[in-house]
Amino acid sequence: MEKIVFVTHNKGKIASAKQKLTNVDLEIFEHDLEEPRSDDITYISKCKVLEAYDLVQKPCISLDCGFWIDELDGFPRAFVNFALETVGIEGILNMMKEKENRACQFTECLSYYDGESLHQFMGYHKGILAEKIIGEESNKKWSDLWYIFIPAGYTKTLAEMTEEERKNRQKISSVDAFLEFANWYKSRKRAPILQRKH
Repeated sequence: MEKIVFVTHNKGKIASAKQKLTNVDLEIFEHDLEEPRSDDITYISKCKVLEAYDLVQKPCISLDCGFWIDELDGFPRAFVNFALETVGIEGILNMMKEKENRACQFTECLSYYDGESLHQFMGYHKGILAEKIIGEESNKKWSDLWYIFIPAGYTKTLAEMTEEERKNRQKISSVDAFLEFANWYKSRKRAPILQRKH
């Protein structure tokens, strides 16, 4: 089985990849990839996976995420890191004071590149914003948004939930980009060579 390299410095994403990509011979290369200024997570993910391939010269995956808040016209969208570094989760909660519509969602794009073909897989996770910061510190978190994001169908933030609860919540209003890739990769490996798309 070919090795696939996941180039990222995000400990939470690494933990998720190891948990979900059980049918992949996964290698982790911890490196902080450049993030182009764009509101398009598919473009950002593509740029990152191409940079990752140039770095390691092996088939690679890259995952980029955005966060959309309905009441704020989608803010912060693809600029999650910038928003967290500037206003932080406290600032986001202040923007949402007295707002009734607290609907939001994570959107993610996983890109795979093997030196010839690029494939992208989309995911989303719907929910609502909590009214305050809740939850324990965890090395499984992807970002501080875990303290204020309540997945659809639940009353707890991601930071409050157990590992089992976080795994099960993906069955409700959720499509996981890691699992979409895993299913594609599994079917691709089963297909005869002549049927593969290049």
